[in-house]
Amino acid sequence: MAHTKANPEHDMIRKSVKSLCERFPEEYWRETDDTDAYPTSFVQALTAEGWLSVLIPEEYGGAGLGMKEACIILEEINRSGGNAGACHAQMYTMGAVLRHGSEDQKQRYLPKIASGELRLQAFGITEPTAGSDTTSIETFAEKRGDRYVVHGQKIWTSRAEHSDLMLLLARTTPKDQVKKKTDGLSLFLLDMKEQAAKIDIRPIDAMINHATTEVFFEGAEIPVENLIGEEGKGFKYVLSGMNAERILIASESVGDGLYFIDKSVQYANERVVFNRPIGQNQGVQFPISKAYMNIQAAKLMRDKAAELFDEGINCGEEANMAKYLASEATWDAGNAAMDTYGGYGFAKEYNIERKFREARLFKVAPIANNLVVSFVGQHVLGLPRSY
Repeated sequence: MAHTKANPEHDMIRKSVKSLCERFPEEYWRETDDTDAYPTSFVQALTAEGWLSVLIPEEYGGAGLGMKEACIILEEINRSGGNAGACHAQMYTMGAVLRHGSEDQKQRYLPKIASGELRLQAFGITEPTAGSDTTSIETFAEKRGDRYVVHGQKIWTSRAEHSDLMLLLARTTPKDQVKKKTDGLSLFLLDMKEQAAKIDIRPIDAMINHATTEVFFEGAEIPVENLIGEEGKGFKYVLSGMNAERILIASESVGDGLYFIDKSVQYANERVVFNRPIGQNQGVQFPISKAYMNIQAAKLMRDKAAELFDEGINCGEEANMAKYLASEATWDAGNAAMDTYGGYGFAKEYNIERKFREARLFKVAPIANNLVVSFVGQHVLGLPRSY
């Protein structure tokens, strides 16, 4: 890859996002974490400045920028001590509408998503019995005249309580009636506010403040015009959005990693024990340096994946590797930060423990790192399928 030249537009985005984040200092994030609150004012500020609509084309009211720009935004939010998980889904879920939706759907939804009038934050895909085996989901959408009626359950559906719309994957043909197990799954835009009486959302009390829930569908109705693309082809549409998700998650992870490095370096230079700054000790210095090198390497892979994505080239390999490398390097950086801070790392007022918990998520979500390793083994290297 050619050496990256300074890009004034990217510098401007970085600077602008950084200054927005300064209005939401770490105390703000600590408070939302302590009270399990949704960072409404932060999401509103981000929406108002147009950062959540960067991937929506200008003709639909967005900024019409690329994946690279989206990556910078999320990376900066997390590097500032914030948590972009509160809103990142808006960036990639709308991609299904953009790539596979009808012109009518784009006109109806994208401008309102871009302006913030409608929130598309929820993605209903995972189920308790299926886990990562998406083709085994059981939530069923039965076609009745001009609508589909949905029964079933989703789990780990983040931000369902704070979203107007949900991108929903459901079976429209039973698994035992399809030739390929990936057939018979359809993708829908579900209006959750309109169908609130037929949807039961139950928050999950989790280790991190990710506004994640279980969702039960009790006859929720979706008009046929809200089917995205063709019936039965939803799995393919979801897959095409997963590369975007992996790249954006890698960016948040990189941001977390650089946060840990920034904080560790600052503390190791200031903290004096045995009449010397602790950063002078190789036992403190080396883990920070090693983590930093690995984060920078992961960042290059993220940049490569974003570049390919923007050029419309298949980047499954790079997107998965970026997510894996970033989450692993960042977890090492988190551990280095905890060691650097010692007991203070466990004190909430220093914010390290909150970030430590948040960074751990990306080793298992949105896909477990072992699945990335098996993907590389099978699809990149041509080894036999391991599961």
